[in-house]
Order: sequence, then structure tokens, then C-alpha cells
Amino acid sequence: MVDEKIIEAFYMMWDSFPGSVRLIHKNHTVLAVNEIARNVGFDIGTICFKVGTPESHKGCKANLALSTKSGQAVKSLEGKIRYWLPIKDCDDVYVHFSLDPNNIN
Repeated sequence: MVDEKIIEAFYMMWDSFPGSVRLIHKNHTVLAVNEIARNVGFDIGTICFKVGTPESHKGCKANLALSTKSGQAVKSLEGKIRYWLPIKDCDDVYVHFSLDPNNIN
């Protein structure tokens, strides 16, 4: 489905990130996750929007990020920031990460 080099690059770049990070196909299948994402319930092969509550997926910008080929961000009232980043030269895949500034050491 996706070039293995993209998945390898994901792990090199995002494994130590201090928030939940997922590599996701446009059909919403999770392709790779860092440890924090795994610990909150994201597993490879799952459908991203089936993890957590439906409310946690409101405001999803995945389709906009893919169609515009530009990163998208949303900041919640609590200060949590969610990003959707399309992958250059790979129109069907994006990185989605969440960062809670209150949980950073």
C-alpha cells in the first residue's frame, strides 16, 4: 500500500516525539504509530476514528490537508494542538499528531 521507506522514515522522525503520532492512509487506516500513540490505543491496521470517543474526532482536518497538500492545525480550548501533515510526493498518506503542552516535561 505504502512504500516501506515512508514507514521507516516515520519511525526515525517521530518515535521520540513527546505526543501521540500516527501515519495514516487517506482511507483512515493507521500505518504506523509511535509509542505514545500505541499506549493510548492506536494500533497498526486500525481505523483512526474508531479509537477514542466520536467527539475527539470532531474538527478532523485530514481531508483538507490531503486535498490542499498543506499542513493543518487545530487548537482546543484546553490548549491541546492537533496537526495533520501531508507527506510530500505521497498523496494518500499523512502524519497526524497531537501535542498537549500541559504534559510536556
